[in-house]
Amino acid sequence: MRHQFIETYEFQNPLYVANNADRCYHCKDELFDRMALLAKESNFSAIAYGINADDTRDFRPGHRAAREHRVLAPLLDAAMHKDEIRELSRRAGLPTWDRPASACLSSRIPYGIAVTPELLDKIDRAESVLRDLGFRQFRVRAHGELARIELAQDELSRGFDPALSQQMAARIKAVGFAFVTLDLEGYRQGSLNSLLKTR
Repeated sequence: MRHQFIETYEFQNPLYVANNADRCYHCKDELFDRMALLAKESNFSAIAYGINADDTRDFRPGHRAAREHRVLAPLLDAAMHKDEIRELSRRAGLPTWDRPASACLSSRIPYGIAVTPELLDKIDRAESVLRDLGFRQFRVRAHGELARIELAQDELSRGFDPALSQQMAARIKAVGFAFVTLDLEGYRQGSLNSLLKTR
């Protein structure tokens, strides 16, 4: 199941559900705790994760959890950027080299709004609509009854096609949103973190 870890463990943690600015820390803290147990059972001497140099440009409270758990960050240690990682992956013949970035669904929910299984499922189904319509890089940010769609710059003009936009709106409303809007700025990593600067 796609969100098995969150559904099994995280909703038991009120600090995660509250969705304050340090939500990612509490999620990663739990994740690394459980990974440490698996590593011990499998006789692995270390755990690593995929943070890279580009990720340090955004607010990343989960990195604090990684440091506390002594999780290795080899891509960051090598000061590698996403475009370099993609190019090396392409040369190595990895089928995932051009896969769109995909952050956890909780990142689509503004801070202070509780993270619930129902809300994550609604966001997931809304993003499945965009995927079915052939979009590659996108986010559906949930603002109460409103779904704010961010599309990559090279896909944004397609999103404004009248027939396609009507189809998007109808199908996303069908999963439970009352209003659907396209963000004129398009997709950008961690767009909801911009709200932290005003608090």
